[in-house]
This record gives sequence, C-alpha cells and structure tokens, in this order.
Amino acid sequence: MSIWPSLVTICALVLYLVVTINVGRARIKYKIMPPEMTGDENFERVVRVQQNTLEQLVLFLPALWLFSQWVNPIWAGGLGGVWIIGRILFAWGYYQAAEKRTLGFAIGSLVSFTLLGGAIVGVILSLKS
Repeated sequence: MSIWPSLVTICALVLYLVVTINVGRARIKYKIMPPEMTGDENFERVVRVQQNTLEQLVLFLPALWLFSQWVNPIWAGGLGGVWIIGRILFAWGYYQAAEKRTLGFAIGSLVSFTLLGGAIVGVILSLKS
C-alpha cells in the first residue's frame, strides 16, 4: 500500500473539518443559531461549501482507494492532490460569490470522474486476467 492515497485521505478529512468549523464561525458571525440553515446569503454559501464537500467526499474517497488498488497508488495520490486543490479553490471562490465556485468544482469533478473511470477499467481488466 502506498502512503500517497493515505496522505490525500488525511488532507481531504482535514479540509472537511476546516469547512465544518467555518460553518460554526459563520453561525456566530451572522447570528444564525441551530437548527436554522438559512438567513444571511454569506452564511448560506459557507453552509453550501460544507455540504457540497461532504457530498463530493462520498464519491471521491472510494474512487481514490479503488484507483489506488487497481491502477496505481502514486497516480491516485497525485490526482487526489489535484482534487484537494480543486476543493480549496471551490471553497475560496464560493465564500466570495456563488459564481466563483465553478473552476474549483470543475477540477474536483474531473478528478473524481477520472478516478472512478480508472478504477472501473482497472477492475474490468483484472477480471480478464
């Protein structure tokens, strides 16, 4: 097993922890207490970053590990690193304005589809051997 997918997994989880903490900070800043999920537009964007990151992790993490197992762990780690950068760009952009999230979302989505597609091909090719 390679260390690179493990490091990317740790980075992805830390990223998620940071965006979750940001929701708590935004609740205090915009005075929106649980269970409320709406209010100030700036708060709602912070919540969407956290929720979208969680939604993307469900696809990304299994695809990362399957790609690592069936294709190449070093490539999985590299692609995973690009995904992390994409998610940071997504969050940074979305915190400013909803329309600024597109580049980060595109990068993350492309990486996730690449990991999943590679994993599918890797598994299918292993069935033939």
